[in-house]
Amino acid sequence: MSILHKPIALIAALAACASLASAAPVLAQQADRVFRFADPEGGEIEAGLWLPDGAGDGVPRPLVVISHGNGGWYRGHHDTAEALADAGFVVASLTHPGDNWQDDSRSSQLSDRPRHVSLLIDRVTREGSGIAAIDPGRIGAFGFSAGAFTVTALVGGVSDPARILRHCQEQPAFFACRLLALQPINAPEWRPQGHDPRVRAAVVAGPALGLAFTDESLAAIQIPIQLWQAADDEILPAPFNAEPIRDRLGRSPEYHRVADAGHYDFLPPCAPEMMAAIPALCRSKPGFDRAAFHQMFNREVVRFFQEAL
Repeated sequence: MSILHKPIALIAALAACASLASAAPVLAQQADRVFRFADPEGGEIEAGLWLPDGAGDGVPRPLVVISHGNGGWYRGHHDTAEALADAGFVVASLTHPGDNWQDDSRSSQLSDRPRHVSLLIDRVTREGSGIAAIDPGRIGAFGFSAGAFTVTALVGGVSDPARILRHCQEQPAFFACRLLALQPINAPEWRPQGHDPRVRAAVVAGPALGLAFTDESLAAIQIPIQLWQAADDEILPAPFNAEPIRDRLGRSPEYHRVADAGHYDFLPPCAPEMMAAIPALCRSKPGFDRAAFHQMFNREVVRFFQEAL
């Protein structure tokens, strides 16, 4: 998401550009393998795979799947994917159909997204994209922003669009509500349940619209969760997004509140040219070192999945 007052298509494009930005060389952002697979409801889904050393040795590896935020793509969290692969995980990330930098036609239908990730898990566990063996008992998920909403649904959160609509009636100036005013939720098409029991642990960073999930469904979630909140999140502010998840899970999460961080600080650091082109997505609060934060963030994400899986 973006703080710019622009049409959704431009917001999506800008967010995707931010996902491209990194202090690392461009080639370092590439996945080890890029592939597409069929969506039974039509079209194809783009995905990337990051592989640990020796992935072709036939030894089953743990898998982490990644879900990006609104307007992103599969390479949007490349630094976290690389850190996990370096630690021995197979990492699979997808570009959500209808909610990416090229196509925002269904960006308000957040409940579409868990199904996409389940399809990705199907593909990678079944075929390993022809490369890596996956241990089906060790699957985790990582999500940021709308991707964190996605992952919360994957682990058992049941969402109610009426809660979102009521929230936006009460808080129409909030960023998410301004977007939904431009592209309203289609409530009859909403898919309230997206639970995939194969996901045994999850990292939820800067979650969107945590208020949408029912208390009963959150209380039933007992798997390990690592939850990250930016203390100065200007896009998804307290107490409507992270707090409902943090406070209502059946098992207390490992909770990190990042002082002085803004929403976009969960994206990789921007290269200088991207900082100049899209400062709203790249600029952190004075004194906040996004590069240093990501070193710590990625280390803690890796440590969590190592312990949980």
